[in-house]
Amino acid sequence: MRLQEGQVAVVTGAASGIGLAMARRFAAEGLKVVLADVEEGALDKAAGELRQDGAQALARVVDVGERESVQALAEAAYHTFGAVHVLCNNAGVGSGAEGRMWEHEPNDWKWAFAVNVWGVFHGIQAFVPRMIADGGPGHVVNTSSGDGGIAPLPTASVYAVTKSAVVTMTESLYAHLKAEGAPVGASVLFPGPHMLRTGLWESHRNRPERYAKERPRRSPYRSLDQWESAMRAAGHEVEFTPVEDVAGTVVDGIRADRFWMLPESEHSDRQIRARSQSMLDRANPSYLESFILD
Repeated sequence: MRLQEGQVAVVTGAASGIGLAMARRFAAEGLKVVLADVEEGALDKAAGELRQDGAQALARVVDVGERESVQALAEAAYHTFGAVHVLCNNAGVGSGAEGRMWEHEPNDWKWAFAVNVWGVFHGIQAFVPRMIADGGPGHVVNTSSGDGGIAPLPTASVYAVTKSAVVTMTESLYAHLKAEGAPVGASVLFPGPHMLRTGLWESHRNRPERYAKERPRRSPYRSLDQWESAMRAAGHEVEFTPVEDVAGTVVDGIRADRFWMLPESEHSDRQIRARSQSMLDRANPSYLESFILD
């Protein structure tokens, strides 16, 4: 797909982090941008800055876990701009789960699935039929993660399960679009290859009451800065990928019609090989041994 001035991009989770970086990059390419997020103050600030830079930007407060909210987003986007060419289902949250899987609260799973899985499906259902009906080129980008999308980090298993689901959903979407003969592409995004400075670490601040935790946490939430300090104290230097690089991966991937938006990384490649070989060998998942020993 050629990205051209005047086209329209919709980005969820667009008030900060990867979503905001994508919105800024699309605007720099001359696209009109629809920013959706649950955090109203940060969303208005982000949209205002884009407008000051000359972009046409529409901001909508959206809870992607609610189908009606995403349907309203689609109505607003088409009413304002008349079309949508790029859809980035990017909104995501951690789960806040602690301990072993059997100790997790059901609401930890319900909240993470509502945003990370149902949010992607709601976006597909609200926008893709219209994108196909328009008959022009389009592209859908769904944000996954190396945690789950490639191999799970068992200490964040709820998140990993949701991000694994995003990969399978996007593979299925790709096949369905091809079967329709639609000029709409699909990609799964793996942000990285290193850690990212995003609001995911503080996503609990926007946790809805309907998914409230049922009991107090045994340990307080850690911010990214606190986690980074702990890693350094343990002798591990943490590398970070600028969110602007992730946005560049998305733009390049759309232009190349690249399904796997997966930056080159020997670490990721090792995980992919180890997991694939384990399956081919019908062997136990030895690539998880470092976590099993924790």
